[in-house]
Amino acid sequence: MTIKASSNLPNNSKSDVFVSFLLTASLQSDIFILLSDKYITLEETIMKKRTKLTICLGVICALLVAISSWYTMAYNNSRFIAPMDLSEYVFRAQDLPMIISGVFFALYVVYLVVLLLRYIMTNRRRELTLQSTRIINPKLGFLGLLGFAGFLGFWTYSVDKTIFPFVFFLFFGFFGFFYEGKMSNTFIDERYKENKMKAQSVANKTSLSIIFLAILILGQGKLMDSLEYTLIAFVIVVALSLALEIFLSEYLLYHYDNDEQFDESEE
Repeated sequence: MTIKASSNLPNNSKSDVFVSFLLTASLQSDIFILLSDKYITLEETIMKKRTKLTICLGVICALLVAISSWYTMAYNNSRFIAPMDLSEYVFRAQDLPMIISGVFFALYVVYLVVLLLRYIMTNRRRELTLQSTRIINPKLGFLGLLGFAGFLGFWTYSVDKTIFPFVFFLFFGFFGFFYEGKMSNTFIDERYKENKMKAQSVANKTSLSIIFLAILILGQGKLMDSLEYTLIAFVIVVALSLALEIFLSEYLLYHYDNDEQFDESEE
């Protein structure tokens, strides 16, 4: 659509000004596109700030744990690190660094879990209301490094029979953010929906198959003549299987979508 406008210029000269607008089906469509662009830009900014905050909090927690561990080993007889009977525990001021760092670390883990749940809920709402995937910073994939904290379970079990750290193997699934970030703001068409269902199906079948085999094998009897070792092995297998499902669902979706685009470009 072309709009013609006239304007009087200095020195008694007259010039016609032509302004061209390329409109879509309706004015409302143009307004929607502009609003969606602003929304995407705003969401990208929020995601970047949230990612930086998450990484900074993780670094702070790691430093607090490292410093408090050094302090308690150097000046507090390695309390809370060496084996101790908590039933006979008596508080003293030298224990505060380890207690504070432990509380902050626990709160950080809860924060990560809440963040993950919010991402899942936001993603579902976005898919229902918008026609593009959520905006994810690929750097969130570095959170998968928290999965290596699962190896602390072997140390804590030898110290006080605690097996909770093995659950951290689940965080290996966060490496899938690398691939989800590459798929940010992707238009959700029928091909994307089919690829997503296919990727989730393969990931679910793989994970459930591993868990099923683990139940069959570990259910035969005690592992190394110990029910505790059997439980530890089961927890590790389940955590790693769930992590594999989270990672595979994102990796396969990225793989399927890009392979199809590559095949279409060749044609």
